[in-house]
Amino acid sequence: MAHSPMDVTRLTATDAARAARVLSDVRASALSDPDRRPRPAPRAAIRESWDRMLHSGIDPDHDFRADLLSRDEVEHRRQTSPLRQVLPVLREGLLALTDTAQHIMMVADADARVLWREGSTAVLRKADGQGLGIGADWREETVGTNGVGTPLVSRRPVQVFSAEHFVRALHSWTCTGAPITDPRDGRLLGAVDISGPLETLHPSTLALVDSVAKLAQARLRDLHLTSLEQLRAVAAPVLARIDGRAIAVDRDGWTATVTGMPYTNRLALPDPVSPGRCWLPTLGLCWVEPLPSGWLIRPTADPPPASTATHITLDLAHPRRWTVTVAGCTGSWTHGLTPRHAELLYLLALHRGGRSASALADDMFGDPSRTVTVRAEMSRVRRYLGAFLDHRPYRFTERAKVEVLLPESPLDLLPHSVAPGVVRARAASV
Repeated sequence: MAHSPMDVTRLTATDAARAARVLSDVRASALSDPDRRPRPAPRAAIRESWDRMLHSGIDPDHDFRADLLSRDEVEHRRQTSPLRQVLPVLREGLLALTDTAQHIMMVADADARVLWREGSTAVLRKADGQGLGIGADWREETVGTNGVGTPLVSRRPVQVFSAEHFVRALHSWTCTGAPITDPRDGRLLGAVDISGPLETLHPSTLALVDSVAKLAQARLRDLHLTSLEQLRAVAAPVLARIDGRAIAVDRDGWTATVTGMPYTNRLALPDPVSPGRCWLPTLGLCWVEPLPSGWLIRPTADPPPASTATHITLDLAHPRRWTVTVAGCTGSWTHGLTPRHAELLYLLALHRGGRSASALADDMFGDPSRTVTVRAEMSRVRRYLGAFLDHRPYRFTERAKVEVLLPESPLDLLPHSVAPGVVRARAASV
């Protein structure tokens, strides 16, 4: 018999201590018999996280006070993180709450490492006493269910109250976090979290943190468009003097302006980019010249490289950051993958003989009729990997040698994914 999930916010609104005791009993029941659903049932996001913790074998009573990043490493990550650009948005939206409600705000990168932390002095001291300072590791596999690592895995806002934390040392806390993604391509950038004593839980905190995270993403989108406008202003006079095809892109390959060729939203660039001749998957051989904050790329009329084998590495080893790297006779380039594209390329790597649109729709959605969605996504994939993909059926070309790098634990294989084809692959590897 299914049990309704516990309404934590309604119960804590009247008696936080009682809610903590009830949750403690629910957690104890789940730990004593993982195959039996406790009553009342934990909320869906918490139950899913607990399932991950139980399968991974994490100790619910372990001490995680270790492995802080060095000051130099923290500073390096701060300088290279796009989240530094939206700290004013996060502070404006959340720090007033931290002052009045005895909370702290934490901002972590995609590895769940805390890079910034502000708020109540008393709560900051409490966090320091538990080893949760700047540079702390808040991954689920380290700290268990929590308001930083769990949103990064589930890719949705999560509130974790008292004994909903899988590890006992965090039961005196309430944590509310939301992921922040790159609005350009959906890449996970990190998470923002509000944490404090369990008595400070408020029903509106989850909606507030989610709204502020979305405001941060909107700010990142505005900054991106502004930077492209600035690059376009610089590049337009240069392109006006060029007789032939040319494209100006920013350092990440996003297009500012083109001439003599169809517009494409983004180019997959070599890693690293350097001036001179290089080969790009959608344009062939090109000349690359530097521009302020970007590159001028001019396709040549030279023939493409000889049809030699190309090595494609699909890196899924990190549970939240996935890339595809193409290495050939003219160098290599690496492209970050969205969750959907990581799923698609993994399924194609599993089925080297190819998959029809209906078969891919069944693998992705459990519905072979959703071919329009599959074709649209594959069209986007072909923008950066088209030279190495065939269609009818969809598959990697025969000259492409494909290698898939997998995480150590099968449970970390695209952990966000509910695509039936991925779920079956995970289950077969356990």
